[in-house]
Amino acid sequence: MYKVYFITFGCKVNHYETECMKLLFREADFEITDIPDDADAVVINSCTVTSSGDSRAITALRKTRAALPHAVIALTGCYPQANREEAEKLSEADIIAGTKFRSHIVGMVKNCLETRSHMVEIEDYGSDDVFEPLKCTRFDNNTRAFVKIQDGCNQFCSYCMIPYARGRCRSKAPEVLRDEVRAIAESGKKEIVLSGINLAFYGREWGLDLADAAEICAAQDGIERIRLGSLEPEMMSEELLMRLKALPQFCPQFHLSLQSGCERTLKAMNRKYTAAEYLALTERIRSIFPDCSFTTDVMVGFPQETDEDHAESVEFIRRVGFAKVHVFRYSRRKGTRADKMSGQVPESVKTVRWQEMTAAADETREKYLSSLVGKTVPVLFERENSTEFHRGYAPDYTQIKISRKNPEKSLRNQIISVIIEEYGHDFCFGRAIDEL
Repeated sequence: MYKVYFITFGCKVNHYETECMKLLFREADFEITDIPDDADAVVINSCTVTSSGDSRAITALRKTRAALPHAVIALTGCYPQANREEAEKLSEADIIAGTKFRSHIVGMVKNCLETRSHMVEIEDYGSDDVFEPLKCTRFDNNTRAFVKIQDGCNQFCSYCMIPYARGRCRSKAPEVLRDEVRAIAESGKKEIVLSGINLAFYGREWGLDLADAAEICAAQDGIERIRLGSLEPEMMSEELLMRLKALPQFCPQFHLSLQSGCERTLKAMNRKYTAAEYLALTERIRSIFPDCSFTTDVMVGFPQETDEDHAESVEFIRRVGFAKVHVFRYSRRKGTRADKMSGQVPESVKTVRWQEMTAAADETREKYLSSLVGKTVPVLFERENSTEFHRGYAPDYTQIKISRKNPEKSLRNQIISVIIEEYGHDFCFGRAIDEL
């Protein structure tokens, strides 16, 4: 029996696709190994959101080849799809494959193990592409199941390579989603996280929307929580929000992609909303979901961003009051409009702005966590932190810890009411309502 080892970079969609590929390999009588030195084949699932993402995948490829000179190595994912010419020059890889036809990867690895022939399979996306029906019903070591229901992006933000790496928007068919969710529930998972490249565009080709996907999940016995991945703010209609509100299983954590709180910068980025519209949306959501939380991503150092633009963005972060913000520096991507813009910001300035934005994000994070003290929340416990704590997540995705009074007892995959008594840097601490 051949053994295969996986290395995965990037977003939750990439990790979901890795799990799908693992299932395909298992069905083909491969053994999935966690020990690189045991592997006959290695699959590297890459990311190309940033140039550093490209570098990490290439570094992993070269290190793997040096450590495993006789293994078959497949480089797949967004990096080769968006950068075919560069990827084909990487002699360390036996197989170069993009993001289309993930189901072909098993056959390619088998062929290469037998013939040692070099293979490349990268096909450009077209307007008539459909969603590849991959599925995953096994999520090792997780109590949450991530389910990819959408792929591709039509937005073409000026800094982004994803439309070239993933193609146009397309969705998982409702009946396929229903079958996958049923299998996940039967496996014992209680929480589903709906994921996609541009999740809010789900179902548009059939006149459906994201609420339809959430309702399919809610209709399945055993699913007690439904969470959404990253969302584009301009797609969150009043009707969609009210349909989500009607689902008892819905977790009101909204990861609304922002990128910048400055109107001028948003326009230069080709984002499809203004800062004022974004703020109005958060206010509308708060009126519908009083206990909701907002998380987001913010970029600093975009071309032509001035000190005044940056200050406007920092102030916007404080005004919204995010529960958590992922702050990152703008990274030039060859082939994007932003790469050709004048006024590229020096790295030293980006670093200072990253520090300032991170400080503001930390302030809003602390303020949000402190506001939770005294509240009682249902916590889905995931795993124990050594012998001291049980750890899990509230519906708003706040990490909650409680003392582990009995070292022999696990609360994994149980939902228990917890009163929050303290907060720390990145979590809250409380005690179970029912003493353990």
